[in-house]
Amino acid sequence: MICINNPYTDPYFNIAAEKYLLRHSSADVFMMWQNEPSVIIGKHQNVQTEVNLDFADQHRIKIGRRISGGGAVYNDLGNVNLTFIESNKKPDFNKYPQLIIDFLATIGVHAQPDKRLGLTINGLKISGSAQYIYKDRTLFHASLLFSTDLFVLEKVLDSPETDPRIYLRSVKSPVTNISEHLSVSMKTEQFKQLIMKHFSGENYLLNNQDITEIERLKMNNNDNIRY
Repeated sequence: MICINNPYTDPYFNIAAEKYLLRHSSADVFMMWQNEPSVIIGKHQNVQTEVNLDFADQHRIKIGRRISGGGAVYNDLGNVNLTFIESNKKPDFNKYPQLIIDFLATIGVHAQPDKRLGLTINGLKISGSAQYIYKDRTLFHASLLFSTDLFVLEKVLDSPETDPRIYLRSVKSPVTNISEHLSVSMKTEQFKQLIMKHFSGENYLLNNQDITEIERLKMNNNDNIRY
């Protein structure tokens, strides 16, 4: 498994990076990454009914659409995203939440899975996830709320719009930050270091060719909804 500590925080680049690694890497991949303030909606969602667009405009929050299904998530630099990509003809997506639960246990946080492959602490959500299959390659990605601005999260995901047509609507859940459940205070950077140490493998840096191809995918992506 190659392990990528992705330093880029442009959500459109990171959406494209996942697509690139899924389609063009033959290795199993673990990638940790973060986005600057943004809302990422699922493949089958309607942005008008998922995002408070006025609030997003006022706070310069980017909006993008990922290749996987599931609901809308808010990202900022207090949020850490994890991506697992593997070659697997019989995928078992239940194993990935358990991998994250096992990591959280090492820092004294006891999380539980929910029926949508998310994670909770005492009934409060700390992680949502989504999945995608491309040929014999599987992608599972999860967001971890570590020290996210929960006020902004609530406001930007509270759309006043409705639509009678059928779209996949996000399931609203009360949320909490992982940092609130630590016995010892920790910064986001420390949390990220512990993640990379736990999910050890062959460290890999995106090279110039990778970045060129990812940028090409980014520019050709019609799902970059607004800058």
